[in-house]
Amino acid sequence: MSSAHHLAVIDLLRSRDFPTESGRSEHGSQGPGFHIAELLTSDTFWEDDGTRWHLTEEQYDAERDALTVLLADRWGPPQQFSLASLFERSMAADIGEAEEEIPEPWAHLSSCVPDLHLWRVDGRWIALGVAQWDKELPFQLLAVVTETDPP
Repeated sequence: MSSAHHLAVIDLLRSRDFPTESGRSEHGSQGPGFHIAELLTSDTFWEDDGTRWHLTEEQYDAERDALTVLLADRWGPPQQFSLASLFERSMAADIGEAEEEIPEPWAHLSSCVPDLHLWRVDGRWIALGVAQWDKELPFQLLAVVTETDPP
């Protein structure tokens, strides 16, 4: 898919109302206060010796960075937002060591995206990130639109 297509998806999600229920959409997932678009999804890495994995990681980072340049032309430079501490807080809550509840989409993102490029535009957050759940699973280039502030 092209950068023009990715921008069109982001613009579409920015213009949409948020659903009242969580579920799948034609672009990815959605829920109260957020849309997550799966812009690109790689193949899996079950039979890979690591070479293809590293090349794909570099490709997806480059795709995110190229899209970031286009969005920065619109909205200025993004904030670089690490999700590492949010992931730790989420894990502590999951095992009962903390009572904090991490709101969506941030809890979901922190489990698979190490960092985001983040803008605040017209009362909504727009974020780009590269997700991967585990070494054998595909990479995904994600675009997020949410009204929920990062915790």
